[in-house]
Amino acid sequence: MIRVLLTDDHTILRDGIRALLSQQPDLEVVGEAGNGQELLELLVDTPTDVVLMDINMPVMDGFATIEHLREQYPDVRVLVLSMLNHENYVHRMLEAGATGYVLKNADITEITHAIRTVAAGRPFLCTEIGLDMLYKIVRTTALPTDATRPKTGELSKRELEVLRLISEGMTNAEIADKLFTSKRTIETHRQNIIEKTQAKNTAALIKYAVSNGLLNE
Repeated sequence: MIRVLLTDDHTILRDGIRALLSQQPDLEVVGEAGNGQELLELLVDTPTDVVLMDINMPVMDGFATIEHLREQYPDVRVLVLSMLNHENYVHRMLEAGATGYVLKNADITEITHAIRTVAAGRPFLCTEIGLDMLYKIVRTTALPTDATRPKTGELSKRELEVLRLISEGMTNAEIADKLFTSKRTIETHRQNIIEKTQAKNTAALIKYAVSNGLLNE
């Protein structure tokens, strides 16, 4: 059982998250706090695995709170749940010691997956933020010249379809479900795409799709 402590100054949001998490058999909400100070007081007597915490809070905000958490409760994982999507906020919280960052507009499936991921000690970044950062990298990276750019025609129709879905952040399993085929088949398509485009990673694949105008088709 993963013990979760909710920290947000909006009671209605805490109530909603508690109700949704109560439907998960492996997650238990062990307490609620309206700000960082209340959180630290609760942790004294409340064994907790994951703190699901906002940044903008009265009395003690997320930035100040996480410093105390890292000093006093280094084994407690922090998953930021915020509407702040700017990369500066994400970087500051992760740099300060948060294990994950998810936006409040994420669906419950992503939030519960994030909780389980950080509870296991693995970092988590929600899909929306991850893709935004990836696209910024793509836009600021020099695109290949016409002389060096692989020709779009080298990819088959199905490979182009798979490439577009990869660019949307979908996993091999999700693409397989969408295209009604096996994960192994998608892995084969992905490998063929990598070989044809000479892309070394997902960011390079997205850069290829952007440079060839495939994301708008």
